[in-house]
Amino acid sequence: MTKGIRYGLAGLAAAGALTAGPAFGQEAEAASTGASPEVQYIFNTLLFLIGGFLVMWMAAGFAMLEAGLVRSKNVSMQSLKNIALYSIAGIMYWLVGYNLMYSGVDGGFIGSLGTYAFDPVGGDALDTGYSTASDWFFQMVFVATAASIVSGTVAERMKLWPFLIFVVVLTGFIYPIAGSWQWGGGWLSEMGFSDFAGSTLVHSVGGWAALAGAILLGARAGKYEDGKINPMPGSSIPLATLGTFILWLGWFGFNGASQLAMGTISDVTDISRIFANTNIAAAAGVVTTVILLQILYKKVDVTMVLNGALAGLVSITAEPLAPAVWQAILIGAVGGAIVVFTVPLLDKLKIDDVVGAIPVHLFAGIWGTLIVPFSNADTSYGVQLVGVIAYGVFTLVCAFIVWFILKAIMGIRCTPEEESMGLDKAEIGVEAYPEFSRG
Repeated sequence: MTKGIRYGLAGLAAAGALTAGPAFGQEAEAASTGASPEVQYIFNTLLFLIGGFLVMWMAAGFAMLEAGLVRSKNVSMQSLKNIALYSIAGIMYWLVGYNLMYSGVDGGFIGSLGTYAFDPVGGDALDTGYSTASDWFFQMVFVATAASIVSGTVAERMKLWPFLIFVVVLTGFIYPIAGSWQWGGGWLSEMGFSDFAGSTLVHSVGGWAALAGAILLGARAGKYEDGKINPMPGSSIPLATLGTFILWLGWFGFNGASQLAMGTISDVTDISRIFANTNIAAAAGVVTTVILLQILYKKVDVTMVLNGALAGLVSITAEPLAPAVWQAILIGAVGGAIVVFTVPLLDKLKIDDVVGAIPVHLFAGIWGTLIVPFSNADTSYGVQLVGVIAYGVFTLVCAFIVWFILKAIMGIRCTPEEESMGLDKAEIGVEAYPEFSRG
């Protein structure tokens, strides 16, 4: 069975992750060295919780990255959007999302409606191999990550409430239904599609939704005028750098905890290998971006380098366990190169992506998913391509429909006057840097 975010209720046991091997009837001496089901339950649950903490911390990373890359007049708005979307994701994933993604998919296209129930107080559901609440928490923080990707792309000109309504639909319905196809045991899982920790299921889904929003929303005023591309520098490079390092740190939970079990020596060894591959792919993305920028432009743009790190991380996320070190370096390096070459491409197409989320999460996510068979012989390029296309078509169509309805009913873009003033003043009335803006 291919590894992914979740095998299902009995999947870990079926895959051998929750059995102590020798403790189930083999030699007595070997049995004495195996961890008991209780101990494995504790360690598996702890892995979900620690991984969840780290991925939740990525919400702070996205907030700081976006706050640093937007202009000072829109920093409060991005901060508000990020804490709001994280909270909406949590509620929607409990209300409908988790069951749509995991309950009763059975090789199909969608799960079932209904809220999710946790273990009772003091529960000891050893048959699952982990606490159900820890599993829900770990899954939920991934949903918020997908929504954060959209936030940065449509920054500086989108109204607050249409964005939040879109987040409700994305986190409660679009993402869970898409996720059910693979991690919930749906039709793509049956075909053999593989996405270990979400290059496509999280990052490309968020990227496709962001692309649809950017196209319908249009570019920021003044971004593309008189046939020229006018740079709009962000408010704080230190904040953007801090955000990148926070995301880098959180990614160890994103990828490492996707091993799904920590109750055996082999699982802990694999988690360590995932950490190392994740780190080295990000480093390769950075180094490649620095070199290419120097060769092509004679100057190294720090914002592109930050995105090069993130692209390396996204690229390795589809398969962080199997690659040898040199393969992880290559996968991350190509991710960094993708940023360098696709950021200008979007500008030529006049698609205004404020923080570069589409190159990082969509394009690098596609690359990471398609290259999985390069290191994992149990997968095929054809099936990986089918998965990429299926997720792209589904997410684009759904996102366009939702954005279009919101645009027709309430409008999604602020007025030119509000955009010029800044959304901090126009939308929420709280400036991030009031002394600075008033001189």
